Amino acid sequence: MASITLGGNPIKTSGELPKVGSKAPNFQLVKTDLSIATLADYGGSKVVLNIFPSIDTGTCAASVRAFNAKASALNNTKVLCISRDLPFAQKRFCGAEGIENVENLSDFKTGSFGKDYGLEILDSVLAGLHSRVVIVLDENGNVIYEEQVPEIADEPNYEAALASL
Repeated sequence: MASITLGGNPIKTSGELPKVGSKAPNFQLVKTDLSIATLADYGGSKVVLNIFPSIDTGTCAASVRAFNAKASALNNTKVLCISRDLPFAQKRFCGAEGIENVENLSDFKTGSFGKDYGLEILDSVLAGLHSRVVIVLDENGNVIYEEQVPEIADEPNYEAALASL
């Protein structure tokens, strides 16, 4: 269980992130067209998992914009932006912002992604949402970088995540 903060106040997550060197757990997430995406769909590509509480908050939106700006320059790499937002909200945001280089995926149905990756928030006003995390996978789905952002209102370390590629 990780201890993070929200506005300096301690909150807890459901477990520990997958460790560097381990195989990432499979997932079933909903795309903005309501089809299902699994980890296997991205086999053979490096994958950046940009995970956050909600696309409709300033820091979360900033992380999607930042990864979108950097994603087009990445070779053989997919950037997946994952939250519990409805796919409709994700699609609306990306359309309004001109976001085209990242893929939004939703864990709205069961929250199992957050539980399986150990990043579901257990308490506070954000209970049930995902904490702010970046996980980078190699072409075989192995974790090569992970960051649990200690203060949920802060942005992740984009440079460190991308340097791991």
